[in-house]
Amino acid sequence: MIVTMTRHSPDRIDAPSVRFDRVGLRYDSSEDVLSDLTFELEQGAFAFLTGASGAGKTSLLRLIYLALRPTHGEVYLFGQRVSQLRRAQLSALRRRVGIVFQDFRLLEHLSAYENVALPLRVQGQKEPNYRADVEDLLNWVGLGERLHARPETLSGGEQQRVAIARALVSKPDLLIADEPTGNVDPNMAERLMRLFAELNSRLGASVLVATHDHGLIARHNAPVLRLQNGLLVRDGQERAG
Repeated sequence: MIVTMTRHSPDRIDAPSVRFDRVGLRYDSSEDVLSDLTFELEQGAFAFLTGASGAGKTSLLRLIYLALRPTHGEVYLFGQRVSQLRRAQLSALRRRVGIVFQDFRLLEHLSAYENVALPLRVQGQKEPNYRADVEDLLNWVGLGERLHARPETLSGGEQQRVAIARALVSKPDLLIADEPTGNVDPNMAERLMRLFAELNSRLGASVLVATHDHGLIARHNAPVLRLQNGLLVRDGQERAG
């Protein structure tokens, strides 16, 4: 099954942010977790990934952010064939991808501010150059008064918002979010979705949001990629229901 997810302007000629060509994934000697996936996520697209638990969503995301290699088939990021790239080239690609993990992955010894700033520090940027951006982003997600709070003092929803801010702070070309609204109330969920939409529309970043929340999907007019037992089962332009 072939699915193409385009952004609002169809005349872009850039290579897709993500392209899967007959990709399959198997862990050890088990059955395929993903089978024969062929689809594209074009540059500047906004799309949802959905499916029941065990359908293969997290495995698909891990292939996109290069935590896994496919058992067969080819994965392309920003027009580059991943299997042909050297380690330094893979590192450069990873820096173009922002990831919101379902389990947050915050560093417990760092404050909210320090966790969000960490990707910029790793890139060698100096704090005076990014302080305002980090503070503005934490204010936007409603944590302006918790800049110096450690993760253990934050609620699950607050930790999720720190993780989202961290993924966005370097203005990635592709944002992947794994159940980003699972630990926040409906109002904050909509606020976070508006942030993703702004990243998509203003900066042209591609956004792929994995979620079980069909209500959330129904409220946003975006293509849907649906997995069932490791297979694409519905046209990407249909909504989950």
